[in-house]
Parts: sequence; C-alpha cells; structure tokens
Amino acid sequence: MKRRRWPAWRTGVFFLGIATFLAALVPALEILAVDLFSVHMLQHVLLTTIAPPLLFIGEPVRPVLLGLPDSVRARVVRPLARSGPVRTVVHVLRHPLVAVLLFVGGVYLWHWPSLYDAAVEDARVHVIEHAHFFGAALLFWSVVIDPVPFRGTLPYAARILYLLLAGAAQNTLLGGILSFSTRLLYPHYADRAARYGLDALSDQRIGGALMWVVGDAVFLLGVSLAFFRWLAYEEETQRRRERGTLRS
Repeated sequence: MKRRRWPAWRTGVFFLGIATFLAALVPALEILAVDLFSVHMLQHVLLTTIAPPLLFIGEPVRPVLLGLPDSVRARVVRPLARSGPVRTVVHVLRHPLVAVLLFVGGVYLWHWPSLYDAAVEDARVHVIEHAHFFGAALLFWSVVIDPVPFRGTLPYAARILYLLLAGAAQNTLLGGILSFSTRLLYPHYADRAARYGLDALSDQRIGGALMWVVGDAVFLLGVSLAFFRWLAYEEETQRRRERGTLRS
C-alpha cells in the first residue's frame, strides 16, 4: 500500500508556530515587556492565541514519532500511551470545562494587578506565568482542533459556541476593560512608558486593544474554520449513508 505524502504546508505551519513561540520569548521582547504593558500583552497574545493553534494544525506528533528510534517508541512512547493513569490525566485535562477553567481562569487570575506586577518584577514568577498561559492554551485549543492522533473533545457544532463564548466573549470583556479604563491598573508601569514617549495609561490601552483585536480575530477565524469542518463532516457522513456504509 502506497504511503500518503506528508503535506508540506503542515510542516510550514508547525514551524511557524515554533517561530511564534520563540518570538514571544526573545530577550529583547522580555526586556521591553518590563517597561511596556503593551509589549507584555503582545507576548501573552503570541503564547495563547497564535502559537498553540499553529502547532496543532501542523500535526507534529506522527512525524516526530516516525523519526524516533524503534527502541524509544517501544520502551517509552507505547507504555506511556497505554498507561491508564496517563490516559486518565490527559482525558481530564482535555475536558472542555477543565480546559476553560485553566485557560480563562488563568488569564483573569494573572491579570489581577498585584499578581501581574509580581510576574513582571520577579523573573521566576514570570516564567510560571508564561508556562501557565502556554500550557493552558494548548489544552484550550486541543478541545476544538484535532491534534492528530488525538481528536477534539467537542462535536463540531459545539466548537463554534465554545470559541465564541469561552474565547471571543471573555477576550472582548478583558480587552475592553483594559482599553477603556480611565485609571492605571498596574502600578509597575506608572513611570516606565515615558521612556518611550508614551504615558502609562495610553500604553495600557494599546495593550488592551492588542488583546481585543488580535485575540478576537483569531477566535473568529477559528469559528469559521470549525464551521467549514462541520459542513465537510456532515457532507462526508451523508455520502457514507448513501453508500450504505454508515452503521445505523
């Protein structure tokens, strides 16, 4: 049987996701993020709404597994894949409600002023913050993207509501609060933006607009893709019914 060629575009998308992840953490951006709220928010957008879906759409698991030595696949990968506790943990973490709690709850928790300032001022807390954002985002997007060999954990129709409510709606709320606030929410930035010709409140509003506009654009693009995937699934199901191969 002839093996299907791996689509080159998926490899490109995966490496674009890797590049986005690395771009969010380059030292120059980390330094600017200490002084500018808007740059720190750009890091968050890259880590939560852009890099994770690109990585999953790239479907890296199968190519990576094929590239591993047979001994590693036999002694490490297969035992882990068949492990009951491991499968249970993955199943629980990828439950839509758990993923939403970790992702949305984490976003609001880390934007609480005292915790946010602590993350900017302490490098160790900053690492924990970014790790939480990225890890929770991977779980969130794994619910609506089919990260082969896994499948999304929601039906296609429900994915649309999930992205609208748990994605775009909450993103709009927090982005709107940051964009339209008439007071500075994060004291850490009070005197720092002036070094770059900005006042701190304008910097905060730019950061809120970044989160709002870019984040919502990605979530709504996800809604569109989920809708077309749903249509394709329904069409394929109908064709299988007509061929009499779909079990009743």
